[in-house]
Amino acid sequence: MSFPVRDEISLTGVLYALSDPIRLQIVKSLATKGEITCCAFNIPVAKSTLSHHFKVLRETGVIRTRTEGTQSFNTLRCEDLEIRFPGLLDAVLQASEPL
Repeated sequence: MSFPVRDEISLTGVLYALSDPIRLQIVKSLATKGEITCCAFNIPVAKSTLSHHFKVLRETGVIRTRTEGTQSFNTLRCEDLEIRFPGLLDAVLQASEPL
């Protein structure tokens, strides 16, 4: 599975990826739990829809997916995002918390 190298991650792509509530929920889970398999997310959408959201997150550089056997493990690219856009991910995650 391909994902952009750090210098190819664009601000518009990251903001687009984080603008969807389901993708934001995925990112929040990864931020708190670390690496998670695709099947461990408890999100009430069709498998194909969830796959689409992972693809958007991966292709925009927000997550990295590695495959081990039949499992796909997802990791938030915190370091790469922090280097490219300092404070952005923290600000988005903090702003998405209920008051």
